[in-house]
Amino acid sequence: MMMMMSMSSSSSSVQVQMHVEPFHFEKCQSMSQLRQYHSQIIRLGLSSHNHLIPPLINFCARASTSDALTYALKLFDSIPQPDAFLYNTIIKGFLHSQLLPTNSILLLYSHMLQNSVLPNNFTFPSLLRACRKIQHGMQIHAHLFKFGFGAHSVCLNSLIHMYVTFQALEEARRVFHTIPHPDSVSWTSLISGYSKWGLIDEAFTIFQLMPQKNSASWNAMMAAYVQTNRFHEAFALFDRMKAENNNVLDKFVATTMLSACTGLGALDQGKWIHEYIKRNGIELDSKLTTAIVDMYCKCGCLEKALQVFHSLPLPCRWISSWNCMIGGLAMHGNGEAAIQLFKEMERQRVAPDDITFLNLLTACAHSGLVEEGRNYFSYMIRVYGIEPRMEHFGCMVDLLGRAGMVPEARKLIDEMPVSPDVTVLGTLLGACKKHRNIELGEEIGRRVIELEPNNSGRYVLLANLYASAGKWEDVAKVRKLMDDRGVKKAPGFSMIELQGTVHEFIAGERNHPQAKELHAKVFEMLEHLKSVGYVVDTNGVLHGHEFDEEEDGENPLYYHSEKLAIAFGLSRTKPGETLRILKNLRICEDCHHACKLISTVFDREIIVRDRTRFHRFKMGQCSCQDYW
Repeated sequence: MMMMMSMSSSSSSVQVQMHVEPFHFEKCQSMSQLRQYHSQIIRLGLSSHNHLIPPLINFCARASTSDALTYALKLFDSIPQPDAFLYNTIIKGFLHSQLLPTNSILLLYSHMLQNSVLPNNFTFPSLLRACRKIQHGMQIHAHLFKFGFGAHSVCLNSLIHMYVTFQALEEARRVFHTIPHPDSVSWTSLISGYSKWGLIDEAFTIFQLMPQKNSASWNAMMAAYVQTNRFHEAFALFDRMKAENNNVLDKFVATTMLSACTGLGALDQGKWIHEYIKRNGIELDSKLTTAIVDMYCKCGCLEKALQVFHSLPLPCRWISSWNCMIGGLAMHGNGEAAIQLFKEMERQRVAPDDITFLNLLTACAHSGLVEEGRNYFSYMIRVYGIEPRMEHFGCMVDLLGRAGMVPEARKLIDEMPVSPDVTVLGTLLGACKKHRNIELGEEIGRRVIELEPNNSGRYVLLANLYASAGKWEDVAKVRKLMDDRGVKKAPGFSMIELQGTVHEFIAGERNHPQAKELHAKVFEMLEHLKSVGYVVDTNGVLHGHEFDEEEDGENPLYYHSEKLAIAFGLSRTKPGETLRILKNLRICEDCHHACKLISTVFDREIIVRDRTRFHRFKMGQCSCQDYW
């Protein structure tokens, strides 16, 4: 009898298996397919079988959509006795989706304990990442030790990450020192934590103590330097990594160092990294692809950037790549091309986001496409439902202000749904200076100075506004206000890369190793220009002060940093070679005029990237068409 029952049970199990397996759950690609599979289980009376429902919950949790996670909860509630794996799956799914507040995720954990289900080492990392308050994290920390995971490296690494997230760096270090043998994740978490809060030198001290460095730790330290604009130190560390580590580059290091190349305008270094990526078949993801395109755009190689972008298969043209390319065209003043690329983006059914329209409006502003800019500002709201942010309003103020429509720009600011920030007001002030609207410029200038009392550029712009109207007493008052507040003007500097080495020049500097030779070369260069009619434009120099719109120092116009960099480039390169200059400030009118003449007299193409855009000088003309 017992044997017959056993045979019957076995036969039933086989039948159930035959009914369930044909659906092949492993091939499930969508929620609709999952629902079909679930209905099949219900029809067969297997909905209470613990081994069949967990894969469904796992699929829903990984889908991370609101509908999928709601379905996952219903499946979870149908199981009489869920185990730790199921709890962990639900918690992780909601953590990744960010569809539930932290308290709800912690309630799931509380529910787990109330049902006498013991957490395991997979439970705590997710819980710690879900914490939005340090108090919650400290409570989980206590539970972690209570349940015997005080020596588990993954859990302790998650604790370090939690504490550095809340800037509790000492607590993070204490946890780190409890780990008998910290692994690379432990070290890297601490390095990244100190870097996140601006303690870069302290992070480097920790990095130096690390016994065995891997790609992630090298990248964490280099990224810290790049994110704080310490590009030279990033390159020094990169060179050291290449010398010490046989595995030179992965996609993460490549992305970081391409950003460093972008920051320094180091085209040769960027080309080397790009070639290494191609030569070694490094996987291209959205970040790396965007970094390559961005590097070429911002190092002045727009044609190469377009070539790389168009060589990407359509599935690999992520929205970040489209945005980057449209932004690159904007920086180079190619407004019409940016619009055409946006239309191509729509044809390929890639939905634009707020960054897309920010770049598109910037392109219109830099190219004087006023009507097009107005249309796209309305278009993004009407067609895509994207509400304009402060930056979008800033672009529109810039668009109108550059075109001389200062009253309309002021009207737009007055009608904004939120109070304008200092950047938007500063844009209007720049337009007032450019178009000599003294009365409005004075009002806005005083507002931005009070909003940003330590920003020297605000004082300089207002002072130059007064200078353009010959109001020298007001100029003196602005200068005195700067002195009284201890506001120092940031020096202008320019960089040029020659044979893989980046050379930096500060306006009017006398401390450069070749200062005497350099100044002689500048003098010789300007003498050549005078022979074709160059006259120094003193419009940017304040009366009685060697203090202009962007740069200061002895002989401020003769020895602006870009003139020094160009003179150095002329003396160190062959005739016909392109000079690429990166400048931290806006190029002044005198230097702009001088660059046009240099391109003719010396038969050179000169590409200058200033604070806002690119200027490509060739045969006496500039790509900006004097619209900047």
